[in-house]
Amino acid sequence: MPRYDYKHLGEPCDKGEVFEIIQSIRDEPLTCCPFCGGPVRRLISKVVILTPTTNTELKEKGFTKLVRRDKGVYENVTAHGQEARYFQADKPETMPHLSKKISD
Repeated sequence: MPRYDYKHLGEPCDKGEVFEIIQSIRDEPLTCCPFCGGPVRRLISKVVILTPTTNTELKEKGFTKLVRRDKGVYENVTAHGQEARYFQADKPETMPHLSKKISD
C-alpha cells in the first residue's frame, strides 16, 4: 500500500506538522487529521527511481561502465560483442563504441 504525507494547515498535533499515512491508492485524500481532527492537505511525495546497480544490470540497460585499472587504462566491465575490454587513453581505437549504444 502507498504511503502519503500530510501537512497540518493549522497548529500541528502530537504527530508533528507533517505525518505519514498508509492508504489505498483508491482512497480519497484526507481533509482532517485522524489523530487530532485538524485540517490537513496531502503533499506531493518523493518519487523513488530504481537505477541499475550491478554491472550486469548496467550492461542490459545499454550503459557503459569504465573502471580505472592503471594510469590511463580503464576496463570496460560492460563490454558487448567486439568492444575492447580495455580502454587506453592514448589509443582512441580502444574507446567503447558509444554511437552503437545511443539512439534517438
